[in-house]
Amino acid sequence: MKILFATAPGYGLTLPIIPLVWAARAAGHEVLLATAAEVAEASARAGLPVSDVFPHRDVWQDLVASVTGDDTDEAAMPEEYRLARRGNGPFALFTATMTEGTIEAGRAFGAELVVTTSDHATGILAAAALGVPVLEVGNRVSWSMRDIDWRNENGQDMSGEDQVTRVMREKLGIGQAIARPIARIDPRAPSMGGLHPQDEHPDERDGVPWWPMQFVPYNGGAVLPEWALYRPERPRIAVTLGTVVPSVNGVSSLAAVLAGLGGMDVEVVLAAGTADLSELGELPANVRSVGFLPLSAFLPSCSAIVHHGGSGTTAAPLFYGIPQLILPGFADNPVSAQRVVDRGVGLSHDPATIDADTVRSMVQRLLTEDSFGKAAAEVRAEMAVQPSPASVLARAVEAVR
Repeated sequence: MKILFATAPGYGLTLPIIPLVWAARAAGHEVLLATAAEVAEASARAGLPVSDVFPHRDVWQDLVASVTGDDTDEAAMPEEYRLARRGNGPFALFTATMTEGTIEAGRAFGAELVVTTSDHATGILAAAALGVPVLEVGNRVSWSMRDIDWRNENGQDMSGEDQVTRVMREKLGIGQAIARPIARIDPRAPSMGGLHPQDEHPDERDGVPWWPMQFVPYNGGAVLPEWALYRPERPRIAVTLGTVVPSVNGVSSLAAVLAGLGGMDVEVVLAAGTADLSELGELPANVRSVGFLPLSAFLPSCSAIVHHGGSGTTAAPLFYGIPQLILPGFADNPVSAQRVVDRGVGLSHDPATIDADTVRSMVQRLLTEDSFGKAAAEVRAEMAVQPSPASVLARAVEAVR
């Protein structure tokens, strides 16, 4: 079967479903991933055939610029950008810029099934335009479109469409064609809002079934340094702010984190990617700065992680059973943090008011209070028995056939 995967151009929006794409390829299906910006290159490095469906501009960096207030005057923007400004949120930019290219890629590829993430209206529109079934896959640990409170807060109606999707229907000649969902996937652990297999149920809006799926972390590949293969003599603490927070808010919140951890008998692994760390000055002696190194490379040997609350970054330590301290940034980061606190697998604090003593105290709690490790182990065990991406993919293909 020819399967088109359609994702938004952010690392945290695309990488969570890479294991599902791998599952399709390993089962002998032809796959094509339709995305854009630097995520297109990152996905290609994951061994996937990729179509950059909006190569004209870096739509992700333009989105970040609009969030930080650095975007250009509206009159100088392409038509797609002016259209997106009519939408209710930043994801309208992806709908406006990526839908046409995704449909063209799917048509040239001969797609028989579209798999898309729940937050990417482009994938739904592409399935409608191509006249093929669609599988909607959640890519967040913080929320799901299954959650009634999320729907109410975000104004989701039966169709899930907004002004921009309706305009794109007219512009691209999609008309009133409706995508036919096979199912919708909730990848969260049952005790964190997800589903046990026996709890599957139809969506009360339209009767489409909800299926559970195990979250399998993918955060890139790397040649591993030797130290990452061994468990250290003293506790190892991972620290990261992900890929978005440094570009929007900078790395100032790391100063208190590193000052606090620098005074502890721990080994710190700082994975800050390409972020400029010069404002932090000389790092404490127990800090190993590794730039970009996938969390899955060293997280299994860690005793705790300190991070910003990105969905993928929150889900990875859940998979490995690692307690976490979250300093939530923006978007859905606070929701991720609340999920972690409510389940007892970690702690959270406002990054604007955090100080070294507070960091030290909270990390010490994660290391010494048994409840955090016990809860993290329980969630890990829950995730381990959820249906694998491979089994979910096989089930979807069978439903199409």
